Amino acid sequence: MRSKTVFITGASTGIGRACALDLDRRGFTVFATYRKKADAVSLAAEASERLQTVYLDVRDQTSIQAAVEYVRGHVGDAGLDALVNNAGIVRPGPLEAIPLDDLRVQLEVNVTGQLAVTQAFLPLLRKATGRIVMIGSVGGINVLPFAGAYSASKFALEAVTDALRMELQPWGIEVSIIQPGSIATPIWTKGSQGELTLVGEALYRQQVERMRGAIRNIAQTGASPDIVADVVFQALTASRPKTRYLVGRMAHVRAWLQRLPDRWRDRILLRCLTG
Repeated sequence: MRSKTVFITGASTGIGRACALDLDRRGFTVFATYRKKADAVSLAAEASERLQTVYLDVRDQTSIQAAVEYVRGHVGDAGLDALVNNAGIVRPGPLEAIPLDDLRVQLEVNVTGQLAVTQAFLPLLRKATGRIVMIGSVGGINVLPFAGAYSASKFALEAVTDALRMELQPWGIEVSIIQPGSIATPIWTKGSQGELTLVGEALYRQQVERMRGAIRNIAQTGASPDIVADVVFQALTASRPKTRYLVGRMAHVRAWLQRLPDRWRDRILLRCLTG
């Protein structure tokens, strides 16, 4: 039997890297994407010879098409068994002051880029009756202050997932979304510290400082990305995968908070942020 094939975006660090290494260990043929060559070399050094590193920029259609052609050259008529859309960024800051270009980049990477990759790989997924897994967030269930742009992208990804699940049903392509809580991953520190010091300092200095502390805390004390990788494996191999997977204690807590009246939930979330 051939090993199952999976294409993973954003595999350089964090959740994507954990998924790539975990699925490689489980016998999958993994196509893991990167943007920096050093990350590709590091990832390949930890993996088996099956794992293939592929350059990808989800904002660049030419890059996406080149990745599709590379994968097609390896899988042929068998098609692609799975696509894991993990690439993502965080652009924190008060919505009153966040640069609109930052908002556009946030949505382009976390939403438009995910759909662009999905559209490009669907012909290969149809051949294998493959599966799609979106890496969402508990931030797509409810919103923390100063994470409005990020949550907007993850709420949108929830809608994209639901629509794809229904639209692709005739071909038997299952679509699931993973909703992690606090995960220790570089996404929280890549490019975010500088923006927090620049965006809205005059009006939101104290709140921004608290958010900076919360970001550092997530990066240091969040759960291991390995717990997300394990759930991704479940979504790719279950005979009937769930449509949504909450991952981690904080994800379950915030999902429960969503049932509360809005102002009650606001007070609780604000108190958690301000201590």
